[in-house]
Amino acid sequence: MNEIRPAARALPTDLADRLRAALPDGTVLTEATDREAYLLEERSLYRGQAPIVLRPRSTEEVAAAVRICAEAGAPIVPQGGNTGLVGGTVTAPHEVLLSLGRMNGIEEVDPLNFTMTVQAGCILADIQAAAEHAGRLFPLSLGAQGSAQIGGNLASNAGGINVLRYGNARDLVLGLEVVLADGRVWNGLRALHKDNTGYALKHLFVGSEGTLGIITRAVLKLFPRLTDRVAAFCALRDPADALTLLSLARDRAGEAVTAFELMSGLTVEIVARHAGGHDPMRERHPWYALIELAGSGHDGTLRPVLEGILEEAFERGTLADAVIAESSARYAALWRLREGIPEAQKKEGGSIKHDVSVPVSRIPAFLHRAGEAAAEALPGVRVCAFGHLGDGNIHYNLTQPVGMEKAAFLAQWERMNAVVHDIVVELGGSISAEHGIGLLKAGELRRYKDPVEMELMHRLRDALDPARVLNPGKMLG
Repeated sequence: MNEIRPAARALPTDLADRLRAALPDGTVLTEATDREAYLLEERSLYRGQAPIVLRPRSTEEVAAAVRICAEAGAPIVPQGGNTGLVGGTVTAPHEVLLSLGRMNGIEEVDPLNFTMTVQAGCILADIQAAAEHAGRLFPLSLGAQGSAQIGGNLASNAGGINVLRYGNARDLVLGLEVVLADGRVWNGLRALHKDNTGYALKHLFVGSEGTLGIITRAVLKLFPRLTDRVAAFCALRDPADALTLLSLARDRAGEAVTAFELMSGLTVEIVARHAGGHDPMRERHPWYALIELAGSGHDGTLRPVLEGILEEAFERGTLADAVIAESSARYAALWRLREGIPEAQKKEGGSIKHDVSVPVSRIPAFLHRAGEAAAEALPGVRVCAFGHLGDGNIHYNLTQPVGMEKAAFLAQWERMNAVVHDIVVELGGSISAEHGIGLLKAGELRRYKDPVEMELMHRLRDALDPARVLNPGKMLG
């Protein structure tokens, strides 16, 4: 576990008192036991050290806290559900942590406008449930949705399993309210599907990881509820066949293809071993795909479509085997094979993570080249590759070789990152598809990003936060 290196300055000794004077009782936490839960990081790569944790209940309280911290020269780090994977909310000893968890209200659901207005601390699963109750769908879906908060989802431009059809978090928001680095509030909380009155400022803050402003409220897009779902688990020889199957599915089913998840044989084996998953095939295969079709029509109309896709794929020699979910229990079991991978990996040993994307057509080339390069760089390493083939996002995780000490393996993290990321960039890809940059990848961003683009990003941050009050050290360093 790493700790943020302390900066030369410290927080003013009277800062906690100044914050308590301006904020309601219970908002300012300074006792170690009260702060502990906010300082632990998801992957245990870092440990935060903020001596002050703030828990505001309103935008006005966030603005007051930011104003006081800015005047005191005290950096402030916003935190949502603390489910991030790149150290984006880790704090140094001279920084204040601001948790948005108590701002968890759903303010309005407008099914006729297909929108929902929420506070930043709303749990993603609660938003999904509220949309369902209103006969609508909020399609953002990811493994941590039971604890992840929408403000963090937007700040990191989260992806998940439905990007193929609905896009990233950026595509699911119409309006934002944001507290700026000086404590002013930008009210862009508009529920308009069309608004062409100048720059689309909301896009500056979505994906900025709290370095340009703190998202406090959002207007989200809703969609028609899906009433017909069907899924199939498919066995494949290689990723090229998976790509062919995806293309066939999109040709035959169009927008009904909501998810297409690729899994290496090792990932399914690990889930079966550690997470109670069950490979439904009669024999092991090198690669698998989980394909889902979903629509808002009458129940049962998509199953014949999926059957036709699979039959055609068999005739072409693309598929080795396939199983269609015959019940809701079977459907859930198939998805558990995919969703159980991250937790099962932890029980298999050390894992060096890569959240990357390349153009969809280049995924087979990436997997082949990266596999050869990783094996040459670290003999015996086991590739645990899985992810969202439909949008080009692969979680390319390396599992420690059998017999190798975990600490020795994890010490290779930076070296193996370079091996994999060099290939990603050569293929026109990104070193961060959906997890963000945070603290973990700030150095790599400088290495791989176009220098002109980096300059523009620095200029933007200088304009909105010249004193580096908001989340310093993250993203741009």
